[in-house]
Amino acid sequence: MTPLYIIPARGGSKGIPRKNIKPFGGRPLIARTIDAALEARAATGGYVLLSTDDAEIAAVARECGLTVEYMRPAELAGDTTGSREVMLHAMEWAESRGIDFDCVVLLQPTSPLRTAADILGAMELFKPGIDMAVSVCLADANPYYNLFELDGAGCLHISKGDGLLTRRQDAPPVYEYNGAVYVINPMSLKAMPLGAFPRRVPYVMPRERSIDLDTPAQWAIAESML
Repeated sequence: MTPLYIIPARGGSKGIPRKNIKPFGGRPLIARTIDAALEARAATGGYVLLSTDDAEIAAVARECGLTVEYMRPAELAGDTTGSREVMLHAMEWAESRGIDFDCVVLLQPTSPLRTAADILGAMELFKPGIDMAVSVCLADANPYYNLFELDGAGCLHISKGDGLLTRRQDAPPVYEYNGAVYVINPMSLKAMPLGAFPRRVPYVMPRERSIDLDTPAQWAIAESML
């Protein structure tokens, strides 16, 4: 398997301004994802592609040892641009330059506690016929136990099941994406949105390394855990 590692890092982050190059544990945040990607590439081969529209982010990435040949066009750097569009454009660029790959590995810089071992572990689950292997963690809330919906009368009822479970341990385990690793079939990505993939397999990560940085509070928690 030959991966195309894609690290998306636009310059216009809002929740935490300039977060991709903001110091995290004494280094730019993006450095930790670059380190993990380069370590994984040493084991798998492939190509690590930074997708950014920002010259300063590109310069920081080069200082971290990454070759940066591609720049994301401005029209794909807005607040409403989805990950799929970003990946498809990066894939087109790679294909136009003869870069071979048979899977796409999306690595978001906002998951700084993800390791190269996590990347390789998710890739091991990616088999023929699979649309995506994706990192997850056990969800805090459970629709069989403590998640509720409103009925037509405005009253709460359990989201799933009969509502008679009295112990969380008896509820079926449920998972949530943690944003750390996505190993994607390129043909599936070209054919449909990620949410439409019918064959997704989970790579389970511990919750303490599953923080996805969207707010200053999450940043402080992740830094203290680091």
